[in-house]
Amino acid sequence: MAGLRPFSELKCISKQTLEVIDSLGFKTATPVQEATIPLFCGNKDVAVDASTGSGKTLAFVIPVIEKLRRLDEKLKPHQLGAVIVSPTRELAKQIHAVAAPFVASVPRLSSLLLVGGTDPAEDVAAFKAAGGNILVGTPGRLHDVMKRLGTALDTRKLEVLVLDEADRLLDMGFRVQLDAIMARLPKQRRTGLFSATQTEAVEALARAGLRNPVKVAVAVTAAPAAAAAADDSFGKKRKRQQDGEQQQGGAAAAAGGAALEQKTPTSLSLEYIMVSVEQKLPQLVAFLDAHRDSKVIVYFLTCACVEHHALLLKRLPQLKGLQVQALHGKLKQAAREATLSKYSGLPSGVLLCTDVAARGLDIPDVSWIVQYDPPQDPAAFVHRVGRTARMGRSGSALALLLPNESSYVEFLRLRKVPLVEAQLMEGAPDAAELSALLRKEAESDREVMEKATRAFVSFVRGYKEHHCKFVFRLQELPLGPLAVSLGLLKLPRMPEVKKGSAANALDAFTPSAVDPDSVKFQDKQREKQRQQMLKQKQQQAAAAGGKQPQKQKQQAAAAGAEPGARLTAAKRRQLQARDELAELQHDYSMLRKLKKGKISEHAFDVATGLSSDSGDDEDDVAAAAAAVKAGGRRAVAAAAAADSGSEGGGSDDEGAEHGQQLQQQQAAKKQQKGEMVPPERSVVHRQQQLRKRKKRRQQKRQAAGAGAS
Repeated sequence: MAGLRPFSELKCISKQTLEVIDSLGFKTATPVQEATIPLFCGNKDVAVDASTGSGKTLAFVIPVIEKLRRLDEKLKPHQLGAVIVSPTRELAKQIHAVAAPFVASVPRLSSLLLVGGTDPAEDVAAFKAAGGNILVGTPGRLHDVMKRLGTALDTRKLEVLVLDEADRLLDMGFRVQLDAIMARLPKQRRTGLFSATQTEAVEALARAGLRNPVKVAVAVTAAPAAAAAADDSFGKKRKRQQDGEQQQGGAAAAAGGAALEQKTPTSLSLEYIMVSVEQKLPQLVAFLDAHRDSKVIVYFLTCACVEHHALLLKRLPQLKGLQVQALHGKLKQAAREATLSKYSGLPSGVLLCTDVAARGLDIPDVSWIVQYDPPQDPAAFVHRVGRTARMGRSGSALALLLPNESSYVEFLRLRKVPLVEAQLMEGAPDAAELSALLRKEAESDREVMEKATRAFVSFVRGYKEHHCKFVFRLQELPLGPLAVSLGLLKLPRMPEVKKGSAANALDAFTPSAVDPDSVKFQDKQREKQRQQMLKQKQQQAAAAGGKQPQKQKQQAAAAGAEPGARLTAAKRRQLQARDELAELQHDYSMLRKLKKGKISEHAFDVATGLSSDSGDDEDDVAAAAAAVKAGGRRAVAAAAAADSGSEGGGSDDEGAEHGQQLQQQQAAKKQQKGEMVPPERSVVHRQQQLRKRKKRRQQKRQAAGAGAS
């Protein structure tokens, strides 16, 4: 493209690096590379904000290599020279692959990839065996391996730290790991933050980790449009001006003739269509059928939605023979790598994915990005569409929006992401016929039925967690038509459905006459396993004799429910809080009795569970039992009743005298048995024991809750 400087004009790049750049086919530097490389190669920390697909990877790989190449004393195998942190495994692998030929051009320089999905002990062994001067990886694995290596990792010679997609690193909750990694590295280093969206959290991180940073912001401007660039139908390829001329778009006309700054490349055409929830899938089917010869990436809101649509699209007769791949965060690492590798090698096909593939991945020859569901985080919109129109190439993106989401277009325009409305696809299958086909598939295959249900539940819950709650309101989402479009047999039992509003249109859904329990798997092996599990459950129920555990019966009775009814989570929490309050009041009552001398120390220990009653005389056991019984009755009453002095049993003097007699009798019995009599413990000591016991009980409950989650 005209106006860009060749890499050879950047004086900070060595001859060996230029040879590698030339061998990779790069002739000229992009604006972000031209602005960043001289600064980062020098003595400047940088915070780079540039549109996705602008070449940020080479903008930090080249300075890293140049700094390590210029070292007077070459690094030893276990000396660390640079650390590059990435939010996802796929992006880390891509960075490592891009850096590999540059690393090979420097004698005795090595790099090591550290990502999850494998045993960290293997990574530790690999570093100890061969070393690694450049570590590229995800925050969790980098932190884990650094901690395991300890002194075996020498960080004193480190020159550069790079945080790629810095905003995503913080959004994913890696702040603790990042702080730990940065604490292990020397402060005299160069640091670079690279991202397409600079947030307040990134700026705070820059203030903490960068020393006198230079902010590099590469803006994209679009010239105002005199006319439409091409046909309104998004099924036809739009015309674009090449050789450095700026693209003209209808969205820029609103700027009143002035240049419009935007966060996406000018070679990217951004479009949207307004479609009802019933027409959403038919429009997608028509679009994919019309673009069989192109590479298309379709983004969904949740992993379950990806699984469901990947299964269904392969069974639709309209898309027979179409290559459909699925990629999401719940797949194992080996499966994710195999899927990404297979799709990258295809000349055409469809990749259904979540935001796990929204950042940094450079998949070749992607022509279209379809956002079937808008992302929860509006910042991810820019990163999604950035998988096409990379490095000056042309590309197109389409977003499918519901009528109640129309204000999202204006929201994106204010965020410098202009969209142009397009016409609906012609030749889309009938929505009613397609829904009937999906329900028929669900009635004949349990796999389809279960995946459809999980997709509905996960989508509704994910929709509720949208960051733009003023645009994506669950109260306005048509849940009934959504369930019909997914082919559900019946609506799931979930609070969002039970509390549905009139706008949710739940009446539009009619349950299927087929009993979901009777639906079988088409896969005979899975159906055999299901039948075996059902048989085991029936045997366990028969062995139990249909009896409900006593604790559940008591909880149900306390909640006023039927003995066999299952309590809701809110009711269980309410009962647990009630039990804890009753237990606390009981222990407090026992402590008051001990202060007044109405019970002995051992009786108090037995009543509060601090000691067992084995080996003691029957009088102490009976006193403890009576104390527990009396305390249990008063625990149910209000706390004021426990403080009213109605414990009974005579005056305080008489109670104290009786308590002393019990203690003397206990000491005499122990002396007769030849046991040592411990000194009398104070009431303060008893209070301390009680507090410790309460703390241990609370820690156990928190640990149990964390294990369950």
